[in-house]
Amino acid sequence: MEAKTLFDKIWDAHVVKKVEAGPSVLYIDRHFIHEVTSPVAFLGLKNRGLKVFRPDQTTATPDHNVPTIDQELSIKDELSRHQVEMLKRNCDEHGITYHGLGSEGHGVVHIIGPEMGLTQPGMTIVCGDSHTSTHGAFGAIAFGIGTSEVEMVLASQCIMQPKPKKMRITVDGELGKGVTSKDIALYIISQIATSGGTGHFIEYAGSAITSLSMEARMTLCNLSIESGARGGMIAPDETTINYIKGRQFAPKGADWGKAVEYWQSLKSDADAQFDTEYHFDAADIEPMITYGTNPGMGIGVTHHIPLGEDLQGTDKSTFLKSLKYMDYHPGEAMKGKKVDYVFLGSCTNGRIEDFRAFAQFVKGRKKAADVNVWLVPGSKAVEKQIVAEGLDKIFEEAGMALRQPGCSACLAMNDDKIPEGKYAVSTSNRNFEGRQGPGARTMLASPLTAAAVAVTGVITDPRELM
Repeated sequence: MEAKTLFDKIWDAHVVKKVEAGPSVLYIDRHFIHEVTSPVAFLGLKNRGLKVFRPDQTTATPDHNVPTIDQELSIKDELSRHQVEMLKRNCDEHGITYHGLGSEGHGVVHIIGPEMGLTQPGMTIVCGDSHTSTHGAFGAIAFGIGTSEVEMVLASQCIMQPKPKKMRITVDGELGKGVTSKDIALYIISQIATSGGTGHFIEYAGSAITSLSMEARMTLCNLSIESGARGGMIAPDETTINYIKGRQFAPKGADWGKAVEYWQSLKSDADAQFDTEYHFDAADIEPMITYGTNPGMGIGVTHHIPLGEDLQGTDKSTFLKSLKYMDYHPGEAMKGKKVDYVFLGSCTNGRIEDFRAFAQFVKGRKKAADVNVWLVPGSKAVEKQIVAEGLDKIFEEAGMALRQPGCSACLAMNDDKIPEGKYAVSTSNRNFEGRQGPGARTMLASPLTAAAVAVTGVITDPRELM
């Protein structure tokens, strides 16, 4: 029998039809939708006189456009309010489960799925959002789709998709003090570039990966697409199984035993072939910070901005344009640079472990006087847990206030925008020009590095304060 990768096993089990020399018709187990990429898809269904084919396999929540303060009031921005209202109306009309603002199940779409146990190993999962790759942490094939594809899945529970190439990234060894899965991700992207994963689906392996918690694995898989990959995944193990057990939609009774047996079979065969392989040593990774305008422009926090002498042509001009936007210069140290805003949250780092790490770091310390700190839980469940564990009190004593769940300052689609020219250290996933607001300057980092910046007001190596 032909040796298969984890990706092959799940993909092949979901192919409904193979188009000769073309894409496959792939069956989708779970479809997540939000308020931004679904209205036009629902309009398409309406125009064709179609209903949602399998509404019980679709889950909806508004996240991109929602405010993170005063959520009980009407949304001020007219377009945002309209999109959120349309999502609820469409879900009511088609019998789709909807987790609205303020409800127990509300949150960022990629955070509520795993929390509820909807995300499980061996599944195919899609959403009209690129960071759907988050769910791959469970050993699932999860990827973002466009609005026309959202309509396709709503109408048929299937999607036409060419099969990507396969890449394995192995990280072995033990992570150093203060180094998190966010740092692993930013390090990998800095090494292989933002185009390094193009056309591939990544499987992460190695002792440094298997030692990660589920929440840390989600952060790593979330950032897979920032290397240009279609998605990222990690083979399920005991950590995965223990995380899912007992959750609302996890299999129960005899079904649990059957599910676990199947999940334990989901790993790449020993002699399975990958199109591309990379190996990294965990010891080479330190807390990371980005200095430019794409996630690949990252360095260890103790390093200096590259001189760019080895760059030519477009790469050189892009590098210089990026530094001009950031008002930085080749060869400068990142440590000590002034920061105006710190954002903890998003589908990358908006989970309870992220808030615990941040709280542990700022406990007994005070926020730097001239830094604005936005602490935005990824879901209502995370918000409740923060309060239950008293983390909100630690934040208050440090001079920081907890906000309400949403995508917030990850992207400039709601009220939480970084002002023009200001510098933000963000635990989110993208640092493109204007991503956090017109003219905003973003540096991506882990929750630990963000916490260090929040109390010092400048780029700081978290290890020096630990």
